[in-house]
Amino acid sequence: MLTEFGKVLIFFLLGIVFVIAGLLTSRLLRPARPYAGKLATYECGEEPLGNAWVRFNVRFYVVALVYLIFAVEVVFLFPWALVYRDMGMLAFLEMAVFLAVLLVGFVHVWAKGDLDWDKPRPEVPIVRSTITGNRA
Repeated sequence: MLTEFGKVLIFFLLGIVFVIAGLLTSRLLRPARPYAGKLATYECGEEPLGNAWVRFNVRFYVVALVYLIFAVEVVFLFPWALVYRDMGMLAFLEMAVFLAVLLVGFVHVWAKGDLDWDKPRPEVPIVRSTITGNRA
């Protein structure tokens, strides 16, 4: 008879065997046709230009994070929509508060300008020389 730890060990060993068998099977069955394009940085056919350490605009990440936050929050609406009639008025009010919080967050992100793709023009401050009174 196996203990619970023995069952876990067997499951772990079978997992390792399964992974190794899959890797060996794919190595035996795949075609081996090496060419220079496989060694390129991007296999899509685009030649990389410039340095790889380019600084991306942070707006791409902000929009992605905002989308992720709101997409995950909206997922909570689907189970509620299926059973809200059975749950009564309290569940409706709770979801109304939830949606109000989401709306406040959306308005905040929108007002802050994080959803705008256009890069705003930087305001260059005018510095006046204290000695001559002219622009520096």
